[in-house]
Amino acid sequence: MSTEGIFQIALILATFLCSLVAGFLFAFALVVMPGIQSLNDREFIRAFQVMDGIIQNNQPIFVLVWVGSVAVLVTSDVLGIGQLDGVGRLLIIFASLAYIFGVQLPTFTINVPLNNKLQTLDVDNMNETTYKAARMDFEPRWNLWNSIRTPFASLTSALLIILLFRL
Repeated sequence: MSTEGIFQIALILATFLCSLVAGFLFAFALVVMPGIQSLNDREFIRAFQVMDGIIQNNQPIFVLVWVGSVAVLVTSDVLGIGQLDGVGRLLIIFASLAYIFGVQLPTFTINVPLNNKLQTLDVDNMNETTYKAARMDFEPRWNLWNSIRTPFASLTSALLIILLFRL
């Protein structure tokens, strides 16, 4: 298979996987977090711990999608630089930068550490004051950064789709 064929396959996979990540973040922003927002502090913390616990336990499909999106996007970037014209090159570079700096970097420097801190809480040995404090340390900042990650992930998907239509 030619490098052009490998590039096209990688770009299709990158578009698909990055779009799945965008949908995941979108669902959390529009459905999951607003849905659990109405829970009391203890229930909120416990609900998030349970959901995040599935991810933390390396749910294989989630890991494949999340890590795979980065791997195939970077592969597409490397292969595409030499094969694309000026506009195509800009599209793939901008998509990659938006994804790495707008989605992945905040995920691993802000959202995951917040998740990890929440995972350490023992809700059975807390009181109303500590529930409230823990939630306030977590929820506003997590939601803010998810509301930043979501449009960057969506932008990445849109740019990759445009690039696919240009091929």
